[in-house]
Amino acid sequence: MNTLKLGFIGAGFIARFQALAMKQVRNCELSAIYDHTGAADLADYAKKNGLGEPKLYKTVAELCNHCDAVALLSPNYTRIEMMEQIVDAVKKGAELKGVICEKPLGRTVAEAERMVHLAKEANLLTSYFENQLHMNSINNALHQLRPQQEVMGGFTLARSTEEHAGPHNAWFWDPTRQGGGVLSDMGCHSIAIGRHILTPEGKSTTFLKPVSMQCDTSLLKWGQPKYKKQLLDKYGVDYSKTPAEDFATGIATFKNPETGQLLKAQFTDSWMYDKQGLRLWMDALGPGYAMEVNTLISPVEIFIGDEAAEGVADAETALEKSTSSRGLLSVLPNEADLYGYTTEIRDAVNSFLNGKNALLDFEFGAEVTFLVQAAYMAAEQKKTIDLTDTKVINDLKTYQSLISQGKGADILFS
Repeated sequence: MNTLKLGFIGAGFIARFQALAMKQVRNCELSAIYDHTGAADLADYAKKNGLGEPKLYKTVAELCNHCDAVALLSPNYTRIEMMEQIVDAVKKGAELKGVICEKPLGRTVAEAERMVHLAKEANLLTSYFENQLHMNSINNALHQLRPQQEVMGGFTLARSTEEHAGPHNAWFWDPTRQGGGVLSDMGCHSIAIGRHILTPEGKSTTFLKPVSMQCDTSLLKWGQPKYKKQLLDKYGVDYSKTPAEDFATGIATFKNPETGQLLKAQFTDSWMYDKQGLRLWMDALGPGYAMEVNTLISPVEIFIGDEAAEGVADAETALEKSTSSRGLLSVLPNEADLYGYTTEIRDAVNSFLNGKNALLDFEFGAEVTFLVQAAYMAAEQKKTIDLTDTKVINDLKTYQSLISQGKGADILFS
């Protein structure tokens, strides 16, 4: 099999995590990096870890001429501009096979649909990076339970939670650049994985049809005076003026079009989880059987006492977004694989080399964006919205949440 040469646009947190995952994937190398903040350090990491000999390029056009596929890992507010430059490079002769986009595909339905259109315009294969649908723990559990589902029927309720104490970067906290708060940042994961768990074996990723959405968004921690000051001092983001939600919870209802059965996907996401660090928790209930995943249950534990804690260099080497450097701590030996990053890269690489879209393509990513924006709309209207209503569907095409407009104070402080 040939090698897929990847070019990275973006060299921040998620790009470094993807590079870590690439160490476990064959038939790919990192050959090009867009020369922006952190690019030199990422290139150095790639060389030291046998991921390739990437060169830095000052323009997107140059990068596109020195790789087979581009991974769009830059901040949310840059995605459309970067994608337009990728398409322009292809029209001018760059021989790209495909393009990868880290979640979310767009900050609004209109942005996501624009990304789909641009990829089609350039005849590019696509991969939407939603790592949780690639988690082996979830998919192995589903495989194990398929015989029970054949006898008893499928899951009827899936619950998904992603929580940690908050993002790393200023733009993530800024709803006008990120596209919202925790619902935009992590709700896309939780809504998508809930639907995935409920989907019958052998059916497409969009087999279940959205019926309704209900949601509540709140500002529970980071709107308090002490923490608003922390955000302002550290990141320059003023949550007294332009707040985003730090907690969101809701229920997406789907219908099985073959049986007519209604299924529930409950989601909860927060930036106020002041415990060990990042926690992904999912469970699902079927008639007579169940499954549960908790990423904080680790086969490895360490203990660091107060005296020894002075020697801690970086608590995040043990666990993403760790908030503690002492006490009894969980160590996750292979976070990149646990969270599904390794499998999603492998899927993109193998798919592109075989001339097809990845399991999750841009059109799937656009539907996830649609569901996330439906959740924002439901929270604003304080009611369950009907996703089979043509008017609601059309309204969502031009909808932009108040929070992402910088008007979150109107609903989060009332």
